[in-house]
Amino acid sequence: MIGYYNYTVILTYLSLASAVLGMFLACGFYGDVPHPELGIICLMISGLCDMFDGKIARTKKDRTENEKKFGIQIDSLCDAICFGVLPSVIGYAVGMKSWADVPVLIMFPLCAVIRLAYFNVAEEERQKTTSDVRKVYEGLPVTSVSLILPFLYSFRRDIGYDNFRIVYEIFLLFIAIAFITKIKVRKPGMKTMLAFVGVGVLELIWLIYKIKTK
Repeated sequence: MIGYYNYTVILTYLSLASAVLGMFLACGFYGDVPHPELGIICLMISGLCDMFDGKIARTKKDRTENEKKFGIQIDSLCDAICFGVLPSVIGYAVGMKSWADVPVLIMFPLCAVIRLAYFNVAEEERQKTTSDVRKVYEGLPVTSVSLILPFLYSFRRDIGYDNFRIVYEIFLLFIAIAFITKIKVRKPGMKTMLAFVGVGVLELIWLIYKIKTK
């Protein structure tokens, strides 16, 4: 079979599987009723997997150059689906169903793909001139939506189900613009990443509480 199959890509594949499941659940695969909250939870799971897949991959010291390149490509392709397409599908599930919403639903994954492609090209050029680890990102990392959107969704009931569609759409628009804007974002270290995990766990608990008490 073509491809590479070892533990270095397991988390990346799990991230994609979670995102695809999230799309089905958000659109009504479970009980023929849309469940955007389950899509949001799947988005968080994808974010958790993506946070550590690179570090796990680097533990394999005997990776060939082709295995490294494959890992980079498969990571970006999965990120495009997990953090580009899934948030738009969730947007559709929360009510973004008019023709006026379509441009934002298309723009969000498009900007995510542009951000990922630009990063890959820039990173390849950077590695030709230095072996130092990247310290700063250009543009908002697409994985950030796995923390931003769940936090926003936890206030859906407080905002109002009818109004939430508008708020969610505004967030998608501004996040999409942030993807392709040359803002500088410092790359998180391990302590910061663990802090993000802690924030994610708190968000998940808060989200589940809000769902159970709605």
